[in-house]
Amino acid sequence: MSNNQSHTFEKPFVTEGGATIPEPTIAYQTWGELNSQRDNVILVCHALTGNTAVDEWFQGIFSKGKALDPNKHFIICPNVLGSCYGSSGPTSINPETEKPYRADFPKVTIRDIVRLQQQLFDELDINKIELVIGGSMGGMQALEWCIMDERPQSAVLVGMGEKHRPWAIGISHTQRQAIYNDPSWDGGFYSEDDPPKKGLALARMIAMNSYRHPSDFDKKFGRRLQEGKSQYEVESYLSYQGKKLVDRFDAVSYVRLTQAMDSHDIRRSRPKIRKTIAGLTIPIAVVGIDSDMLYPAKECQDLANQLPNSRYKEITSPHGHDAFLIEFDQLNSIVKSLQTELSQKAV
Repeated sequence: MSNNQSHTFEKPFVTEGGATIPEPTIAYQTWGELNSQRDNVILVCHALTGNTAVDEWFQGIFSKGKALDPNKHFIICPNVLGSCYGSSGPTSINPETEKPYRADFPKVTIRDIVRLQQQLFDELDINKIELVIGGSMGGMQALEWCIMDERPQSAVLVGMGEKHRPWAIGISHTQRQAIYNDPSWDGGFYSEDDPPKKGLALARMIAMNSYRHPSDFDKKFGRRLQEGKSQYEVESYLSYQGKKLVDRFDAVSYVRLTQAMDSHDIRRSRPKIRKTIAGLTIPIAVVGIDSDMLYPAKECQDLANQLPNSRYKEITSPHGHDAFLIEFDQLNSIVKSLQTELSQKAV
């Protein structure tokens, strides 16, 4: 059984940019039980529009006997700062104005997101994390956890590199422009009755094109038309994906979290990063996807080459970046292999 919870901190949270968030809240979901040493913890970091329901979007590696086994582990997934699924974000009520933050919610970085999660783990008295795992933006968080905290004992980083490269920043920028150019945007202070649906839907459609590989679209859609319509199947698919996101996500949250991803660069403001990386001796599996165009496998290989105790693994898939949410057998095998390696060393 999962356990939906949240925690509100009395002390304000100050972002890297110097903005203050009073009474910050972090939502999270857990499965399983902590052991007496409070160290059987698996931290799962979710992606851009993800939520805390790991058992749903990571279902292929989540169950008894799988890599994420609630019968063995205390599995926890926090909702990221800036999202719209319970943690403080643009849709939250600003206690100082008693109105939703909207565009007044400050920019946050991946490191800000991790710092608030660290405070949660302090509150929960968790002293060790057996494994931290994440894909895409989740992988960025997992990597920063390894750099910023001594608690992680191993990590699996999927579909990302040491920094957000210009190609990815450019795609994020294009998506934000789609939102900004929606007539309802109004500087980010739109009403609940008139959110920028068209802009957010278009942003999602742009993103979906980067999440998949051209050959995947060839196989799935070809040049077929929708039955009885003049619209291509791929057009219908992208429109459907845009509408789905609009029904569940917030436009300013999308803006803030894509900006957070753009901030990802482990070398930023770290003059001694080489020494830090040299001391990062925990076992880390860096996982690339052979068809990923958004975060090409070479970026993952380059990251693995920098980490002292890394092993590079690759998922073979026609599905592009989204493969980490599809190719569960391969991902489960990779994570289980790392877990087996750790357990053998512990004996």
